[in-house]
Amino acid sequence: MTNPAPDIVIRPQTADDAASVAAVIRAAFADEPGVDVLEADLARRDDSVGFVAMLGDRIVGHVRLTRGWVDAPQRLVEVVVLSPLSVVPDQQRRGIGRLLVAHAIEEAAAAGAPAVFLEGDPDYYSRLGWQPASIVGVTPPSTRIPEPACLVTVLAGHEPWMRGALVYPDTFWAHDAVGLREEDGSVT
Repeated sequence: MTNPAPDIVIRPQTADDAASVAAVIRAAFADEPGVDVLEADLARRDDSVGFVAMLGDRIVGHVRLTRGWVDAPQRLVEVVVLSPLSVVPDQQRRGIGRLLVAHAIEEAAAAGAPAVFLEGDPDYYSRLGWQPASIVGVTPPSTRIPEPACLVTVLAGHEPWMRGALVYPDTFWAHDAVGLREEDGSVT
């Protein structure tokens, strides 16, 4: 794949990046307050790693991988959950999100994860090679996530028996960041 944004460098997130990453997330998720707080709590986990997209010395994008599980009949299977993914609005549609996702998948594969899951827009992520998790027999962790929005990228370590419910880390539940709720608080 040709690099769509050759001026962008992806590197691991450091503790010194926290304020800049929070600003990127607030800008990207202006209509969804609290994603920056979720990210800050995920960054404190020892089973989570973030990456930033640099344009010169400016952070313009961010992605995070956190351990999750598939509750398979044989045993719990450690997998990776990709969330959040964000790019500042003035740099969107340049391929930065694509670069961040590709980098995250490479990192997950290098770490030996059998699959990477996310909750997102199937139209966007299918263009990046993601498929519905139901194809590999994995169900969403909540009824608030429509099946087409629970997506997976299968990696080399995946085996057909790794079927069951996706289990998100507790941090997502503590922030009520699983699926969508109606504005009145009802489930969508």
